[in-house]
Amino acid sequence: MTSSNGNGSARRLTINEDAQAMIDEAHRQGIDTVWDRLEAQQPQCGYCALGLSCRNCAMGPCRIDPFGEGPQKGVCGAGADVIVARNLGRAIAAGSSSHSDHGRDILETFRSLAHGETTGYEIADEAKLRRLAEEVGVATEGRSPEEVGADVADVLLEDYGSKRGTLSFVGRVPEIRRDRWEALGITPRGVDRENVEMLHRTHMGVDNDYVNTLLHALRTSLSDGWGGSMIATELSDVMFGTPKPVMSEVNLGVLRKDQVNIAMHGHNPMLSDVVVAAAQDPELVELARSLGATGINVVGLCCTGNELMMRRGVPMAGNHLMQELVLITGALEAMVVDYQCIMPSIVDVAKCYHTKIISTSDKAKFTGATHVSFDPKRGAEIAHQIVRMAVEAFADRNQERVRIPVEPVRWMGGFSVEAILGALGGTPKPLVDAIAAGTIRGAVAVVGCNNPKLPQDLEHIELTRRLIENDILVLVTGCAAVANGKAGQMVPEAAAMAGPGLRAVCESLGIPPVLHMGSCVDNSRVMVLAAALAGYLGVDIDQLPLAGAAPEWYSEKAVAIGAYVVGSGITTVLGVQPPVFGSPNVVSLLADGLDDVVGAKFVVEPDPAAAALWIRRHIETKRRGLGLPAVEIDGDGPAGTAAPVPAAVGSEG
Repeated sequence: MTSSNGNGSARRLTINEDAQAMIDEAHRQGIDTVWDRLEAQQPQCGYCALGLSCRNCAMGPCRIDPFGEGPQKGVCGAGADVIVARNLGRAIAAGSSSHSDHGRDILETFRSLAHGETTGYEIADEAKLRRLAEEVGVATEGRSPEEVGADVADVLLEDYGSKRGTLSFVGRVPEIRRDRWEALGITPRGVDRENVEMLHRTHMGVDNDYVNTLLHALRTSLSDGWGGSMIATELSDVMFGTPKPVMSEVNLGVLRKDQVNIAMHGHNPMLSDVVVAAAQDPELVELARSLGATGINVVGLCCTGNELMMRRGVPMAGNHLMQELVLITGALEAMVVDYQCIMPSIVDVAKCYHTKIISTSDKAKFTGATHVSFDPKRGAEIAHQIVRMAVEAFADRNQERVRIPVEPVRWMGGFSVEAILGALGGTPKPLVDAIAAGTIRGAVAVVGCNNPKLPQDLEHIELTRRLIENDILVLVTGCAAVANGKAGQMVPEAAAMAGPGLRAVCESLGIPPVLHMGSCVDNSRVMVLAAALAGYLGVDIDQLPLAGAAPEWYSEKAVAIGAYVVGSGITTVLGVQPPVFGSPNVVSLLADGLDDVVGAKFVVEPDPAAAALWIRRHIETKRRGLGLPAVEIDGDGPAGTAAPVPAAVGSEG
């Protein structure tokens, strides 16, 4: 392995001190990282970057010349519009399938729990279970939680097909939005149905109208946002507890030199929750002490970490681009993975240390890792087996190679919809009143991944900073949440960073101006909150002063999330250009035409200052539409500084 990122260049790759130190350490040890492999891939394929390559059949692969000097149609006759739309539709189907399959795993485990077939699990929030049951038409009176849960599980399992015609949680959507979906033919009918149909439509010789293809892509994404992901979130709350505000710590400083360190990485809380319980077992703690450790320390990575943090207060080691770097500390005994966003490279990096990579999902094996097949029916026993493996690895640690570069930073998480409304007295009214008065001008969900094409976390942190100082509340999930946490923006004291209106609200409630709403499947919480606000006001979601932003996205899941957010009526700003610019017609539809259809659109703006300015103008436009007081936008910071209009796709100003 070789590494080319040395001699201070780490500072150009990430803004985080812990990541910089570990990138430099990787260079010294000759270990390559994601940034080295990105550099080795340059120049990346321009046809693919524009969405103009197609390998959907064996007559290809085909490509369209964006300059008009070469082929303008594939072998089958598909032009740029069709090829780009097909590729985007398939990406949305893959992303929707990923989160929705996560939801299915949670649902099947919940069903087994209700039937008494699991170990290590319980119904942690019975009140939420009963609320869900009433919502989906399951009787609760005089019935045990397990009886209610079994019937709820059966109802939600039907959402993966299309027996009833619409998803269970579509009823949460404002009626005016449901009517719009119905008129467009994009009401999601069943999770699996929409994904299968998307793949069918993009097979050669099926759907060759790019508008028709992309409308179904929206329907596919909505089946995730209001179906698979929402099922995952709601049932995770029932099984593991509905999040409440909790303090924890974040960055590589959460590792302990004197303890057995176990990193839980991936997305599904089924395994990680029982591992946390097993790590507290006195027998395993005593085994760790007998090997020279003072205890067992479980930390999180990516969205599995977010799940643990917001429910258990488990510290977070980092987000997506930290997964190789946490290994390079030399302090990790085991990285336990489930699925999604896990780089195959971690197996190679771990070979340089004593760390065990333990894969657990039969649908996500990693060559060279130790595989322990996880079965929820034996959850507690398997969790103990995994923790024991990690403890025994401590004996092989070389303490002279341990590098823990920073002290941890405090952060606060656990802002479920229930927690937010609970802090407001159980009703959206105080938040609506604050927005109406202009104390809070609006809200933005800043979500998504890390992408090594951008300086790690810079876009998230800068965009958030510029929004909160202009009295715009920020909601965060996934890797974006970890970025904001490391930057100190997610503690109550961070209210000092906000504008005067938002600061006053945060100080009165004792909350940060940036609210951690969970993992990436928990973007469904953002949808529920938006629908609750719209329903309270009697308006559609697209009329609210809201926006979404995915500044550093990279995955197909992020494409699906962005599509269901836009399809639900919230305009979304992307910081990384999607592979659609080979078709001006597709770009025009996404950046302009959708606004006329679903009341929202996509904007591409990689500069966080310009993105913040665009979002502020967008929010003021929405405020004027509701007859609320607006302010004149002259600059990209607090009132007073001048800035040019950003050159954003679909710009309004």
